[in-house]
Amino acid sequence: MTGTGGPVATFSVWDYVVFAGTILGASGIGLFQAIRNRKETSSEEFLLGGRQMTAVPVAMSLTASFMSGITVIGTPAEAYRFGVAYWLFGFSYAIMSAITAEIFVPLFYRLGITSAYEYLEMRFSRPIRVIGTSMYIVQTALYTGLVIYAPALALNQITGLDLWGVLVATGAVCILYCTLGGLKAVIWTDVLQMVIMLAGFVAVIARGAVVQGGLARIWEDAEKGGRLEAFDFDPDPLKRHTFWTIIIGGSVMWVSIYSINQSQVQRYVSCKTLGHAKMALYVNMVGLWATLSLAMFSGLTMFSIYKDCDPLANGDISTPDQLLPYLVMDILAAYPGIPGLFVAAAYSGTLSTVSSSINALVAVTVEDFILPVRKNLTEKQVTWMNMGLSVMFGALCIGMAGVASMMGSVLQAALSIFGMISGPLLGLYLLGMLFRTSNSTGGLVGMIIGLVLTLWVGIGSQLYPSIEKANLLQVSTEGCNNTMSHNYTTTAPAVTLTPQPDARPALADSWYSLSYLYFSLLGTLTTVVCGLLVSMITGGCKQKKLNSDLFVKNSDMIWYRWCGKAEKINITEKDASDIYNSIKLTDVKKATKL
Repeated sequence: MTGTGGPVATFSVWDYVVFAGTILGASGIGLFQAIRNRKETSSEEFLLGGRQMTAVPVAMSLTASFMSGITVIGTPAEAYRFGVAYWLFGFSYAIMSAITAEIFVPLFYRLGITSAYEYLEMRFSRPIRVIGTSMYIVQTALYTGLVIYAPALALNQITGLDLWGVLVATGAVCILYCTLGGLKAVIWTDVLQMVIMLAGFVAVIARGAVVQGGLARIWEDAEKGGRLEAFDFDPDPLKRHTFWTIIIGGSVMWVSIYSINQSQVQRYVSCKTLGHAKMALYVNMVGLWATLSLAMFSGLTMFSIYKDCDPLANGDISTPDQLLPYLVMDILAAYPGIPGLFVAAAYSGTLSTVSSSINALVAVTVEDFILPVRKNLTEKQVTWMNMGLSVMFGALCIGMAGVASMMGSVLQAALSIFGMISGPLLGLYLLGMLFRTSNSTGGLVGMIIGLVLTLWVGIGSQLYPSIEKANLLQVSTEGCNNTMSHNYTTTAPAVTLTPQPDARPALADSWYSLSYLYFSLLGTLTTVVCGLLVSMITGGCKQKKLNSDLFVKNSDMIWYRWCGKAEKINITEKDASDIYNSIKLTDVKKATKL
């Protein structure tokens, strides 16, 4: 009987057919784009789709890039264990979309950049650009490894397939269509994968509603179980999810993900007009809302079914991230092909994120490390280099999945990585874009201090996870017919993944217990404040007038217009080079005068 514990079914032949069809479809798009654009082999075509993409496919790709297998598996488990507080991220998505579209997009689009980190050299110096790019590569490799591991875990739970076999297969498929089709293949594949992700959630909710007797029953069970208490206005920064941690800390974190992350910047600068680029971000906001809502309701559906028999406490599964895969096989195994659709949804989210990461890693490596040193490379040589780097980074991401397997709950671990590294980087960009007095010395010192602080608190929180303020809600095993490890007759909390050391230092329950959503805010504020102070001490106020294109302009702060009315802006790499050369000339004159 559904919801009473015990072993569940495994994959049927039709499930494998549906799953394999999804993977072949993704690969087919990459091959199609490679054949269709075989005569257009320039680096700009490979990395930016020729800067001719339109708003809707880019918007769906933006959504799919970070609504990954982690979202498919981790977000429903979040709702099941902690309630719907995570739903408040819908406000964070709106704040993030407005800030990115109205501040960052016009500046990057005006400069005509390929790598987001070109700006750091234009505004500060070459060493800062190299450091920023290196931080991005480390962050993306770690995150992508986690993204590959999450659906592999789901497949291992449902089908019994070898975990590392699935990891390698994921990387291989992404390498195939990234190498052959470039950014266009990635974007159009993301469109397909976004549809499949949403369909997977709908299948779970629809079947759950039938099993439980309607959506109203699911909502009623969630209310009785305390899962609908979203608004916690406690200002305590140590509490994992409150209104303030999500709205303030979550907004800054998502701004750092969308505004300066190469995977996202590369998409909106590929749009053919500034209007399309802005519209892509606002349409993406709607896509994020839809994905978040379906994921959260899937979690509430799961709680309604397992309110009297928690699979984790009952020993049916070993980690919280296996909750949704277990539910799928419990309620959908009688419908051949539907479990395959769910696994395809988790897998599609992974493919979209991994392919985006590989393409972005190639872009920053070529633009920030290779071309500045080897300026005489031909287009054909650069194209082959792009393909070779795609293979190399794909292999690296597969290797990082092994590291990810030791990081605990996939959702929090993924967002923690962004908070620790993207926060200081966002502070560096804001320092350059908003404050004319900031200089290279201030930017570098501020970023280093911010990075040290976020790594300190982030690594400490992984080693000594918070015990008291995680907001874990209670579950029960009273209704279990088949108790595999324990015989609970009262409510029991879900287990914590990360092993806790015997001796906890004094900072474990204060500094290391800071909500992971504040990591990015901590890094951003530290970088800006320290950067400004050091800049003023080291002569930032005496700098010559800098190029105005490197700063946010009043004309940028206009709500987006319909793409049909937006003026087409033809900015080439030569324009960006002219800006860069004018900045260097200014620096030379200043040095000569001194």
